[in-house]
Amino acid sequence: MKIKSSYYKWVIAAISFLMVATALGFCSGNKSLYLKAITEALHIERRYFSLSDSFRYITTAVLNLFFGVQIAKMGPKKMILCGFGALIISCILYALGTNVFVFYLAGIFLGAGLAWCTTTVVAFVIGKWFTENVGTVMGIVLAANGLGVAVCAQIISPIIDAGTFGYRKAYLLTAAILGCIALLALIFFKDEPEDYAGSAELPTGKKKQPKRARKWEGIAYEEAKKRSYFWIMALCVFLIGISVQAASGHTVAHLKDIGLDPVFVTNVWSFHGLTLACAKILAGFCFDRFGLKITLFFCEMIGAVSIFLLAISSADTPVLAAIGATTISFALPLENIMLPLIAADMFGEKSYAKIMGMVVAFNTAGHAIGAPLTDLMFDMSPDHSYKTIFIIYAVLLAVIAFVFDVLLRKADKERALITAKNHDSGNP
Repeated sequence: MKIKSSYYKWVIAAISFLMVATALGFCSGNKSLYLKAITEALHIERRYFSLSDSFRYITTAVLNLFFGVQIAKMGPKKMILCGFGALIISCILYALGTNVFVFYLAGIFLGAGLAWCTTTVVAFVIGKWFTENVGTVMGIVLAANGLGVAVCAQIISPIIDAGTFGYRKAYLLTAAILGCIALLALIFFKDEPEDYAGSAELPTGKKKQPKRARKWEGIAYEEAKKRSYFWIMALCVFLIGISVQAASGHTVAHLKDIGLDPVFVTNVWSFHGLTLACAKILAGFCFDRFGLKITLFFCEMIGAVSIFLLAISSADTPVLAAIGATTISFALPLENIMLPLIAADMFGEKSYAKIMGMVVAFNTAGHAIGAPLTDLMFDMSPDHSYKTIFIIYAVLLAVIAFVFDVLLRKADKERALITAKNHDSGNP
């Protein structure tokens, strides 16, 4: 029986939601819960253990660079299933590992898994199945990350804190959950609608596009890389990857280090997850209603303030710490929802898959540097604290907010010129 794409697209959205909730929520968003537990149980210095994150992010960055080629050869469904397989292997390695080299290998599998079944492929799939309110739909689907973080924190934290090696049981439980979601994807996921007639780069639907999505023909990658604002954009995305991921990824450890009660920290991080879900939905909604420029500026400035609040928090200011840990949620859409939207808005449809993959890769490369850099600063600081590096990240993010505003104005002018030229020549 033929299933209409207008109905089945919600099945795809639901599977994507569960996929993001488990892959990002359980494997990535709550990874900071394991940092203190693993390093203390195995007597490993944090800076050496954090290199596993570098291997993870390098792997994700490299794979995202070739996203266009991979998605064309494998298709979304095969890529997603391979991603879940890599994530399950990663969890098993983290559970059984006894030295840093096993964790480095686990980081590589984690990076591959997240590259194949999270932000980039979800953006591609949503673009194929939905033709209206793409930003809002993507925000809702990627909000599953926040719900996954909130649920996972309540399930995993007690298991980790139950004993010295409680983290091993937590990882094995996560592997089992991933296996269940992979089975659902195997049974129900479809690569594209049966009536799909778009291109391999970015689908074009028959319905009217949202005003703020501003789909346009765009420029080829060969031309885009000649623009100075392309490389400045890449640098900004790279620095966002360093600052936002490093700060959010070390928030739990930071709150425990300054002397806050572990139960309080767990509850704050669960609330952070719920706020993250709202933040991603709000980011998608704001993009559809107000455009990329306003949404980016909002996320970047809120992120800068939240990281600064974390930096100045102490055991005597738990409310301040809770506000910082919660509001940093509004910076996290910069790492997922906003990346494909930046690519589409600034450079259009012509080389969308390739440019989107590169934008995600630049951001992920920042993650690879941010984690070990942050822990190196921790080990080198006299008081063994993240406070100094957090202040640096806050200032950096505020500067990027203003730089990005200038870049988007430059891109807007060029888009207007290209659109007018195509209109005068009779091209669509």
